[in-house]
Amino acid sequence: LEWMPTRARALSGTFMGYCYSIGQFLLAGIAYGIPDWRWLQLTVSLPFFCFFLYSWWLTESARWLVMVGKPNRALKGLQKVARLNGKKEEGDKLDIEALRSYMQKEMTASKSHHTVVDLVRTPLVRRITFCLCFVWFSTSFAYYGLAMDLQNFDFNIYVIQMVFGAVDIPSKLISVLTITFVGRRFTQAFALILAGLAILANILVPRDLRMLRTALAVFGKGCLAASFNCVFLYTGELYPTVIRQTGMGLANTMSRLGSIMAPLVKMVGELFPSLPFIIYGAAPVLSGLVAIFLPETRDKALPETVEEVEGRAQTQKDEAHHLQVPLQPTSTTGPR
Repeated sequence: LEWMPTRARALSGTFMGYCYSIGQFLLAGIAYGIPDWRWLQLTVSLPFFCFFLYSWWLTESARWLVMVGKPNRALKGLQKVARLNGKKEEGDKLDIEALRSYMQKEMTASKSHHTVVDLVRTPLVRRITFCLCFVWFSTSFAYYGLAMDLQNFDFNIYVIQMVFGAVDIPSKLISVLTITFVGRRFTQAFALILAGLAILANILVPRDLRMLRTALAVFGKGCLAASFNCVFLYTGELYPTVIRQTGMGLANTMSRLGSIMAPLVKMVGELFPSLPFIIYGAAPVLSGLVAIFLPETRDKALPETVEEVEGRAQTQKDEAHHLQVPLQPTSTTGPR
């Protein structure tokens, strides 16, 4: 995220999201060819070892390196990226002094120590943290709730898996357009509310109308995929550099908590068949409403410090205050 130009963030994030969708799509074919679940688990897990080894060659965030007092490594990383982008001469011109002048705020921030407490220490960052935790939890919770119900749609499970993967293609394409031209907050809230309404509507559809039930489930899953596509980008843009990875870690933890809770809620269906889907549908609707309280980040530079995030909020309040025109009655005194 930090290496991407502001205008290219949404496009690059969606491209990475499509890699996940392609994996879902291919999983159906691999599962069909390897029916034994143990060999299937081994097959889909092996690529992670390759990715783990490859991760050592990824360039570390220059901003983060400066924050932790490692400007020399940051300089080497910037020069490496400059070479890869065909800007070797510009990269060679960089030195520590130039880096200090360009990244003065980061150098200042590196003198202070940041912990997980910074996620809730100040008013706006605290609001961002609580809202994002609910959004991540609800998106994953409803997503896995739908995924675990695949076998109940009375269709071939391999075909349904392929359809669930294929629906990500149009949904993420639409989401990247709204993210780019409308905004992150609208996309996040709208996708979650639509997903929740689709899940809730499925409760009212009779079991014998399986095509309609499947269409609503696929639509809901597509909306949740769009929500995931947006929230990955949105979270990185909302948190400042000094606590960005801490915030992303907490958000992913809440997502995993949602995926853990989904099968537990499904067990309630043995007593009340409709209750799990009422919960699966209500959670994204509520989190969509919560997402409205998040700040918009479209076309804005990534914040570097907690103070910068809070300062932006205060600036927006001041601008809104100056735009307010007091409507006071004008008293006119005519000639007597």
